[in-house]
Amino acid sequence: GSGVVGVWGGDDILRGPPCAPSRPARRADPPPPIPVPTRGGWARLSLCHRGLTVRAEFAPEGYAIVIVEQIGRLSLGMLEAAGEMGVLLFDLTRWLPRRPWRFRSLLRQIEVVGVNSTFVVLLTGLFTGMVLALQSYNGFARFGAESLVGTVVALSVLRELGPVLAGLMVTARAGSLMAAELGTMRVTEQIDALYTMAVNPTHYLLVPRVVAAVITLPMLVILSDFIGILGGYLVAVKLLGINSTLYINKTIQFVEFSDMANGLIKSAVFGLVLSVVSCSFGFRAKGGAAGVGRATTQAVVYSSVLILVADYILTSLLFGR
Repeated sequence: GSGVVGVWGGDDILRGPPCAPSRPARRADPPPPIPVPTRGGWARLSLCHRGLTVRAEFAPEGYAIVIVEQIGRLSLGMLEAAGEMGVLLFDLTRWLPRRPWRFRSLLRQIEVVGVNSTFVVLLTGLFTGMVLALQSYNGFARFGAESLVGTVVALSVLRELGPVLAGLMVTARAGSLMAAELGTMRVTEQIDALYTMAVNPTHYLLVPRVVAAVITLPMLVILSDFIGILGGYLVAVKLLGINSTLYINKTIQFVEFSDMANGLIKSAVFGLVLSVVSCSFGFRAKGGAAGVGRATTQAVVYSSVLILVADYILTSLLFGR
């Protein structure tokens, strides 16, 4: 026919052994095919005395239905996640100014999000600045503009690479931890126990994590910017032989304070994004250990994508002309 012929397995049909008569039989007309509805369309099967044949013909429109169904399911899931994040952000704004202010929990989360992520952020910033200096030198050397390497390294790190890479690293390091911790508390009913003790989980668990991420990410970006510019200086001056005084003077000439300030604004927004997304997925995790792993994966993926989306929006607002 016009459809695809092949093996149809899985949980749509129960496939028996192949139809092969155990002894010669007289020829007879095969039984008429039976239409069977499946997830991929309509399959026409034929019965025999030892089971079902593995021959199936699908209606061509079945594949279009499946594709539309998958797109719709994905869109509904994204809308549902966005709605829950919006509700969570609204709850956070309501509970943030309310007492008691748990400074001890806040300091503990600052240690988890900031202090424990310092090494990976510094390492990322160092090698980013070094690679950027190498690539810039190779490009500018063709036009005799090697003196602008320091300017490009400083502007790129302060405006873009420092905040974005620090946000992605903290998402992988601390955002996944937030989602896993909250997801484990959800599936083990510890969050439900807080409700029974008249303690609001948003105020007790989520507010310290979100505030800690918003506070510590700009601090990490400052360290990342410094170490990235230092790495670019070492490569450009010590390895490539660019004049040190010229490198520093050109950097100071073209870099403004607003470049660093706008990068810090970006980093604070990225901290808000990664913490809200990670807490949202962890807070609504379900399905045991598998559900916790799934929530952690979704938190990292969604946070990383939203950081890049927010980066474009903020760049167009802060640096657009």
